[in-house]
Amino acid sequence: MTTNQPQAGGDAPITNFSNCHVGIIKGMNALGELPGLLEPAERARRIAESVVALFHDAVLEHHSEEEEALFPAVLASAQPGEEAENVKRQIERLTREHREVEAMWKKLEPALKKVAKGHDAQLDVAAVDKLVALYSAHAAYEEAEFLPLSEKILGRNANHMSALGLTLHMRHTDVMGTYI
Repeated sequence: MTTNQPQAGGDAPITNFSNCHVGIIKGMNALGELPGLLEPAERARRIAESVVALFHDAVLEHHSEEEEALFPAVLASAQPGEEAENVKRQIERLTREHREVEAMWKKLEPALKKVAKGHDAQLDVAAVDKLVALYSAHAAYEEAEFLPLSEKILGRNANHMSALGLTLHMRHTDVMGTYI
């Protein structure tokens, strides 16, 4: 004789439906977090893209201008003896720091380019912190020590300051473009 009575454990299909909701709700809650995560991810992408451009468009050019125009001009205008020796020491330090910054950048750049494109990347946080600290200290030293000394040295002769200004202007002028 057959009965229409549920057997023991017959409510399992209903429990399975209920248990399924647990996973679905967990997924829906994660979906609810997604909009809040997209903004920081987009900000990270924009920062990486901006820093890659900054390094290529500004930092390398800045180092080049200092080493090819400012440093030689200050050294040539420095008074022989103690002042010239001080300038040489500062230039050596600043140039050494330029190379160190550039070497650190080369190690970080591939990961930053991936981040800039929105790809996953392993970014060396300690290396980022070290580069930021190094460049901040470099800029602070240059602002506090070398640039005031440069202004003092080049300021003694208006022609020297003008020559530096002209050199920098020519570096930024597309002379060949005017003839083509």
